[in-house]
Amino acid sequence: MAVGGVLLAACAGLVLYGVLDTEEKSTQPKGPTASVTYEVTGEGTADLTYQARSESGTAVVARRVSLPWKKTVRVPLGESPIVTITLDAKGGQARCALAVRGRHVQTATAYGSYGRATCQGVLPAPENTSGAAAPAQGES
Repeated sequence: MAVGGVLLAACAGLVLYGVLDTEEKSTQPKGPTASVTYEVTGEGTADLTYQARSESGTAVVARRVSLPWKKTVRVPLGESPIVTITLDAKGGQARCALAVRGRHVQTATAYGSYGRATCQGVLPAPENTSGAAAPAQGES
């Protein structure tokens, strides 16, 4: 009878722990990714938007970033790595560069007041569980 009481108390404790557990869970999605390096050169500050691994799939927005700036992130396969520069009213010049798995993909330059530039690449779709490649976007 005492053993039953101990087991009941242990089960109740585990259930209560599960209900009260407020530890933040990882919001990172599962699945294959690729290393992507974004680099923005220039002087002054700029607003940057870039794709990184996130559950929501939304882009990361960084305001008034001091240049030069460089960041390496993981991007899910099948997504399009992208970095966008937006200059402020003072303008100037800033250049973005994008590398996927260490290989240069694209560069672009923003000029003048509120100038914009975008560097974008393509990552292959992840393989499905049967071992065959998943269809590209727009294919069935």
